[in-house]
Amino acid sequence: MNRPTFLEGALVALIASLGASILFAALGGVAASGGVLRLLIPGIGLAYVLYLLGRSAERVGRITTLAAWVLVAGAAWGLGLPLVLYLLVHVGLIWLVRSLYFHSSLLAAGVDLGLSGLGLAAAVWAALYTGSVLLSVWCFFLVQALFVAIPPRLPGRASRPDSDADTEDRFGCAERAADAALRKLSSVR
Repeated sequence: MNRPTFLEGALVALIASLGASILFAALGGVAASGGVLRLLIPGIGLAYVLYLLGRSAERVGRITTLAAWVLVAGAAWGLGLPLVLYLLVHVGLIWLVRSLYFHSSLLAAGVDLGLSGLGLAAAVWAALYTGSVLLSVWCFFLVQALFVAIPPRLPGRASRPDSDADTEDRFGCAERAADAALRKLSSVR
C-alpha cells in the first residue's frame, strides 16, 4: 500500500473538521463546551489513528497499538487532566502512531514531532482568533497532512548497514582484526 498523499490528507482534514463542527454544534446544547471537547478530541483522534493504520503498509502490532491508544486515552479522560494537557496527550498519541507506522528513523520521527507541534500551534491560533471548531480542526489536520513530505528515513550521521551481507562482512573484518591483535599480544610474551 502506498503512503498517503497530501491531497488525501487535506480531504481527511476537511472530513474531520466538518464532522467535529457538526458534532460540536449538535452536542453543544446538551453539554458544556469543555465536556463536548473532551468527547470530540479522542473521537477525532481515534478516527485519525484508524485512518493511519488503514493506510500503513505495516501489518504488525495494530491490535496492540489500538489497545494502547484506548488505554492511554481512557487514562487521560479518567484522570480529568486539564484540557490543554488532555489535548497534548492526544496529539502525542497521533504522533507516536504515525512515527511507528510511517517512519524508520529517529530523525524522521523528530521532524514529525515538530510538525505535530506546528499543527497544534495552528489549531490554537485558529481557535483564539476565530473561535471556530471547524477552522481549528481544519488547521491542525491540514498541517498534519504534510507528514507525507517527510521521508521515511532521513540520513543521519552514522547509518546502520542495510543488508545481512554488509553486517557479515563488517563482522568478519572485526573478527580478523581481533585475531590479529590477539596474535600480537601472545607473540610479545
